[in-house]
Amino acid sequence: MKLAHTPITQHQFNDIAFFLKRDDQLHSHFSGNKARKFMALLELETTNIDTLICYGSAQANSLYSLAALATIKGWQLEFYVDRIPSWLIDKPIGNYRGALELGAKVIPVANSQLHPADYIEQVRQPDQRCLVIPEGGRTTLSKQGINQLASEILSWSRFEPSHQFVVALPAGTGTTALYLHKYLKPHGIEVLTCPCVGGKEYLIEQFKELGESDFPTILELETKHHFGKLYQQDYQVWQQLLEQTDVEFDLLYDPMMWQCLQSWYKQHSDKTIIYVHQGGILGNESMLPRYERKYGVI
Repeated sequence: MKLAHTPITQHQFNDIAFFLKRDDQLHSHFSGNKARKFMALLELETTNIDTLICYGSAQANSLYSLAALATIKGWQLEFYVDRIPSWLIDKPIGNYRGALELGAKVIPVANSQLHPADYIEQVRQPDQRCLVIPEGGRTTLSKQGINQLASEILSWSRFEPSHQFVVALPAGTGTTALYLHKYLKPHGIEVLTCPCVGGKEYLIEQFKELGESDFPTILELETKHHFGKLYQQDYQVWQQLLEQTDVEFDLLYDPMMWQCLQSWYKQHSDKTIIYVHQGGILGNESMLPRYERKYGVI
């Protein structure tokens, strides 16, 4: 299976005209930045692997993408989490529901008093038939699929020589932004990102752990933004994006990035944004009801 060459569409958001790399359309189950990160695993030719192991949150986008990958490859996914909320067990929703439907085993380890990563190493003790992936796909294996994404963007941009392009996307671990920057910088295309999990310093540490020393441009909000907290402004920006572009974005990451971009654009209106859609739409299944309970239905 080859997943690549998603379309680039043109849109307007408030006063910003931009292009959108539609990586949400890669595959019905396997899409967005996680699909690009895990592309090398999809193409991995091996007969001895039968179990894929990772860890993170019970509602992580990576959980669903890895479950889809495991299904495609005929592997069993074991995904270790600290805990699964009782309400989620009673009524599976979002990425957790999708992963269970694809046969994933989501395993809570809180009773062990160990972090999931330590539990995998010390208790699960994977053997040679297991493939262990760091949380969120933060691994050099991600470079292959992200380079393919960068190549697609670069090839397309050459047919639009009148624009001075920048590529924009939010960051969790920052892996996608980092490798896009490394590929596109020699071609004069700047990559913009924002730290959705932790602050700028935390994101830079994530970059350094991948062995890199040259980083994409990091934008920040003027006020502290806590990951997973419900902000009315995020909710409104998400709704405005949907109304103005007819495209659904991720509720967890994209609203923060677009707020950063609106501030950035005031001083850089000569640049043209190519925004990389991160996928993650299934996560809205759980995020949107939380926003609606707190702020009402827009």
